Amino acid sequence: MCSHYEAPSPQRVAETFGVGPFEEGKLQLYPGYTGPFIRNAYHVDEESPALMEALTGVFGLIPTWSKDTKNVCSTYNCRSETASQRPSYCTAKRKAQRCITSAAAIYEPDWRTGTPIATLIGRADVELMGIAGL
Repeated sequence: MCSHYEAPSPQRVAETFGVGPFEEGKLQLYPGYTGPFIRNAYHVDEESPALMEALTGVFGLIPTWSKDTKNVCSTYNCRSETASQRPSYCTAKRKAQRCITSAAAIYEPDWRTGTPIATLIGRADVELMGIAGL
C-alpha cells in the first residue's frame, strides 16, 4: 500500500462509508500500528441493518505462522498476482478476508534525491480514499 498513511476522523469514515462510529486512534499510521478498517458486516438484521462495519486492526498482515507482530513490516504490500502463492497471504486470500482501509492521504518515499523523502499522495477533491486490503 504505502510506507504510512493518514487516517481520517471517525466521523468522516462513518459519513463516507455508512458505518457506525468508532473510537479515534492515531492519525499517522505506520506498519505495525493499530488503525481502523472496514469490512462486510457478519450479521445484518433489522436491529443492525448496516452492510459494513468499522473495526480496528494492525496495519500490515500478521501471518498465521507468526508468534508476534515483528513480521508486519514485511507484509503490508501484497501483489494481487502472487497473493494466493505467498505463505503470508494465501490463507487470508483463500478465506476471502478482505477489507477497505480508509485514508485521507498516503505517503510514499520519493527517491529522486537519493534519500527517501515522504511524499503525500491524496485525492485532488480532498475526499477519502478506500484502499483494498486482506
